[in-house]
Amino acid sequence: MIKQTLFTVVLLCTLGVFTWSVFRLRAFFKLTKPAYPIKNISARLTRTFNVAFGQSKIFRKPVIGLMHALVFWGFLVITIGSIEMVFDGLTGAERSFASLGGFYDVLMASGDVFAFVILVFIVLFIIRRKFMNIKRFRGVEIGPKANLDAQLSLYFIGFLMLSLLAFNLGYLSNHSDEILGVYPVSSQIIQSTGLDFGGIQETGWWVHILLIFIFANYLPYSKHFHVFLSIPNVFLSNLDPLTKYPNLESVTKEVQLMLNPEASYDETEDVSRFGVKDIEDVTWRNYMDSLACTQCGRCTDVCPANITGKRLSPRKIFVDLRHRMNEKGSLLLKGKEDAKSLIRDYISEEEIWACTTCNACAQECPLEISHPNLIMDMRRYLVMEEASAPSGLNAMFANIENNGAPWQYSPEDRMKWAD
Repeated sequence: MIKQTLFTVVLLCTLGVFTWSVFRLRAFFKLTKPAYPIKNISARLTRTFNVAFGQSKIFRKPVIGLMHALVFWGFLVITIGSIEMVFDGLTGAERSFASLGGFYDVLMASGDVFAFVILVFIVLFIIRRKFMNIKRFRGVEIGPKANLDAQLSLYFIGFLMLSLLAFNLGYLSNHSDEILGVYPVSSQIIQSTGLDFGGIQETGWWVHILLIFIFANYLPYSKHFHVFLSIPNVFLSNLDPLTKYPNLESVTKEVQLMLNPEASYDETEDVSRFGVKDIEDVTWRNYMDSLACTQCGRCTDVCPANITGKRLSPRKIFVDLRHRMNEKGSLLLKGKEDAKSLIRDYISEEEIWACTTCNACAQECPLEISHPNLIMDMRRYLVMEEASAPSGLNAMFANIENNGAPWQYSPEDRMKWAD
């Protein structure tokens, strides 16, 4: 009874802190603008099964992709076992889901095997991150704090798997006469070592469940928030072709008025800022992308601008957006502002204009993040609000305005090119 009471208190505290984090993020989302409507559910489900559950984009790097996919699939299986632990903690029972029969045996066996596999892979990931010179793990946006965050998350996951194995080992040692479920790895360890692990069952259970609770409340402030958001982010991704950029509704109305003078226009309607200057100009989709971004660097790794030495890093765009929302969003919720903005204080004009809009980053992203959409919206602000663009573009804009074409010749002289 003491265990149940203590567990219930810990669970309620965990849910309370997590709920506060969710409401904080919800308040930030309210600062953003609408995006596209969520339609075509069948196509979204298909994309989610292929990209999120199937990890199809991850396999473009076969070896590390397979390792990452196995960790992801293992987490899905182990999560079910973790839910069982919560039921056990609340009810005081043991192995609450054992009534599932054969499925339970498969579930426990998979969880036991995946715990060992994930533990091995986590050790390899830590070695790879700390001692191997992987280019995409570097960048101005990946500072000491980001590196520490990545390593801390890996340690969390490693100890989660270690505690789960300890719990299974203790369970097998204490219930050799009647075992519910199948535990191939733990059974093999006991047979190989001949040791009695009975004393670590309770410790393993508590360590595992407490690590889950702590990790769940750490994730909303970590780059590993994609543990929660990866599947929803893929499901809610834009189904339009990557090369299709949304029109500004306010500009569309102006064009309609030019083509049809009899069209009505609400003069009292507030015209929003053209493009994106700061976080209140981005859509909820942009902000969700920034939260879901794994900061894996695959986008920057394939960016032709970055490869040729330009300052642009597609990953940095969304890392900066998340940092800026944390900074200014908190101020806006208190009715305050600052003198900074996303453009220039976080993202330079040089970065914005370096993008070739080739969409290699969006094509490579395993979470269906569209970097060029946000970059194009920042360009819109620079051009339409500040008339700030590279000299070549400004000359072209002037020619279009004066001559009706991008060239500096008048319409009367347009056919002289044939000579």
